[in-house]
Amino acid sequence: MSSLNLDDFTDLIERPDGGVRRDAEEHRARLVVPPGSLGRLDDLGEWLAAAQSSVPVRPVERPRVVLFAGDHGIAGREVSARPAGTAVELVRDVLEGGRPVSVLARRLDVPVRVVDMALDCDPASLPEDVVRHRVRRGSGCIDVEDALTLEEAEAAFRAGMAVADEEADSGTDLVVLGDVSVGGTTAAGVLVAALCGTDASVVTGRGGLPIDDLAWMRKCAAIRDALRRARPVLGDQLRLLATVGGADLTAMTGFLLQSAVRKLPVLLDGVVTAACALVAQRVAFRAPDWWLASHASGEPGQAKALDRMALEPVLPQGLAVGEGAGGLLALPLVQAAAALAAELPVRQELAEEA
Repeated sequence: MSSLNLDDFTDLIERPDGGVRRDAEEHRARLVVPPGSLGRLDDLGEWLAAAQSSVPVRPVERPRVVLFAGDHGIAGREVSARPAGTAVELVRDVLEGGRPVSVLARRLDVPVRVVDMALDCDPASLPEDVVRHRVRRGSGCIDVEDALTLEEAEAAFRAGMAVADEEADSGTDLVVLGDVSVGGTTAAGVLVAALCGTDASVVTGRGGLPIDDLAWMRKCAAIRDALRRARPVLGDQLRLLATVGGADLTAMTGFLLQSAVRKLPVLLDGVVTAACALVAQRVAFRAPDWWLASHASGEPGQAKALDRMALEPVLPQGLAVGEGAGGLLALPLVQAAAALAAELPVRQELAEEA
């Protein structure tokens, strides 16, 4: 029996201040550029003002990329173009600067944090600050067995909460959330299909490294079989994550909920973060107000999840690589929206009246 009561998040999470958002809208209406002429940037500036409880909005000065990493046993079913158990290679590439997220982070001067939750490797092969939250090595093959024990799921969830607290306490003012995994999009597809009440084929995509038709059919079958195991535990989100999620997805769900508690805005990346957000929404219905969908990855599961949460992607890039790269592409738009809302002058006639 878990000692973690997810129902507490319903009371702990408040919506961003609606009064502040109205003040931001009124401030926007006074600026020299007519309302609506900046398109989505107006909405982004007002969302950020409400999240910060500040008018005018403050600049985003300390963003951070947080990537949760893990290997998924379901990758052994050949549902991914990458061999099972090789997520550690991606992690090393991220740390050494050789992945798209690394390049973008350097260009934008944004630090990247990788959190190993269940990589299938010797923890001694990675830096201590990467592996210190690890719950287990790899995960169960979710079409026939649970990804985690309930105790492991609780540990992973609490680890995600702890990372959110660490980021909030360190002064991070916006997080780009992503994953580094092999098999993670399959687990994400199961969660989305289960929570949206749809079939496996509706949520099965091609993954970050695109798979061929045979692999897609294997992936669809794996999601279908795991979905049968997920449906009986839909009423218990922690047990659902233990059954068909994995330590990285469970930690991301805890991270998202605790970030909302701490009023720390989050940019969601691809289908994996969208699936975790969908689970988190089931826990606390106000939580999605603290998140932005950074881009449309082209994964059908992501589109399904975002539609269910009424989150509109900032960018239509079709970036399937994951690892927070799409979130980083959207970050400059959020920063631009904040700058415009804060720095554009008030119309001359209104300034004179004041």
